[in-house]
Amino acid sequence: MNKDYYQTLGVNKSATQDEIKTAFRKLAHEHHPDKGGNAEKFKEANEAYQVLGNAEKRKQYDQFGSSFQNGQAGGGQWQNFSGADFDFGDLGDIFGGMGDMFGFGGGRSRGQQRTRGRDLEMLITLDFTEAVFGVEKDINFHRLEPCAHCKGKGAEPGAKIETCPTCKGQGKIAQIQRTILGSMRVESVCPSCHGEGQKYSEKCHECSGEGVKQANTKLKVKIPAGINTGESIRLSGQGDAGVKGSPAGDLFLRIKVSASKKFVRDNYNIHTKETIGVRQAILGDKIEVETVDGKLTLKIPEGTQSGTVFRLKEKGVPHLNSRLRGDHLVEVTVKIPKGISRKERSVIEQINF
Repeated sequence: MNKDYYQTLGVNKSATQDEIKTAFRKLAHEHHPDKGGNAEKFKEANEAYQVLGNAEKRKQYDQFGSSFQNGQAGGGQWQNFSGADFDFGDLGDIFGGMGDMFGFGGGRSRGQQRTRGRDLEMLITLDFTEAVFGVEKDINFHRLEPCAHCKGKGAEPGAKIETCPTCKGQGKIAQIQRTILGSMRVESVCPSCHGEGQKYSEKCHECSGEGVKQANTKLKVKIPAGINTGESIRLSGQGDAGVKGSPAGDLFLRIKVSASKKFVRDNYNIHTKETIGVRQAILGDKIEVETVDGKLTLKIPEGTQSGTVFRLKEKGVPHLNSRLRGDHLVEVTVKIPKGISRKERSVIEQINF
C-alpha cells in the first residue's frame, strides 16, 4: 500500500521543515499512547516525520515516491520504519517539559524538579443569608505541613547529606525498553534515593525523612457576597505542603447553600409570593413584603390581576465581586372568597366588571 507521508502529517509538499515539525508536534500530542491516544496513528505520524523531518530522507522520498513501498527504491535499500527502532530524540524538544514525563529525555533531572503539594477540597455549607451578603467562616481541616524538627529537609539536624551514588544526583535512572513503537528510553525513579538525588546519614526521626507531617489547621475565610451552590473558592498555597521545600498545593472550598423557607433564589434574583384579597386587587392597597433587607411596603395598584409580578429593583442578591445587585420579584395571587353571604352576593352582582 502506497504511503503519502505528506498526507499523514497534513501538510503539502512545499511545506518547510518548521511546518512539518509543527504538524508532527500536533499529531504527537493528540495520539501519544501515554496520553490515551491512538498508538497506530502515533506510529504512522512518527514514521512520516522520520522521513520528512530529515532533509536527505525527504529528498529521496520526493524522488522515488511510492517506490519505497516494499522497501526498495531504484534498487537501493529502503529502511522499513514500521519495524525499526524509532528515533525519539526530537520528542524531548517537541514535548518540552513533558519530555521527562514520557521518558524522552531533554528535560531537567528529577532531582532538580520540585513536586508541588497536593490540592485539597472542602465542602462549606452556608445558610441563605450568609450566601447573599457574604460572611467570615472559621474552618478546621487536616493538611501536610513542613516538619518543624527538620524544617522540611527530611534529614535529622546535624546529619551528613551526600549525593546519591546510584543516580549521581539525578534522582532517576534510564533504561531502554522495546514497545510496539520500537525501542524507547524510559526513565524511572532512582530506587536508592527515591528521586531526591541525595542521601542522608540519618533521616529525621519526627517525619521519617518525608519533610512533612500531618497537622490540624485553622483558617478564617472570607466568603464573598453573592456566592451560590456549586461555586468554589480557591485559597492559593493552603493545600498540602510540598516535599522538601516545594510549593504547597491549593485549598478549594466547594460551596453549598441551604434553601430558605421564605425566599427562592434564581441566580441573582429572589422570588416570593404574596396573597391579597379581591377588594385589594380591585381598589388597590399597600402591603408589607419581607425581603433580605427587611420589610418593605409594596403598592398594589387598582385592578391588579392574579399572577401579576412586581419588581423590587436591586433588592435581590449582590453580583459576585461586583457592585451590581439582582431584583426581588413578588408574584401576587388574588384570593377568591368562598361561602359569601346573600348580601355580599347581591352587591357583587350589581358591580359591572
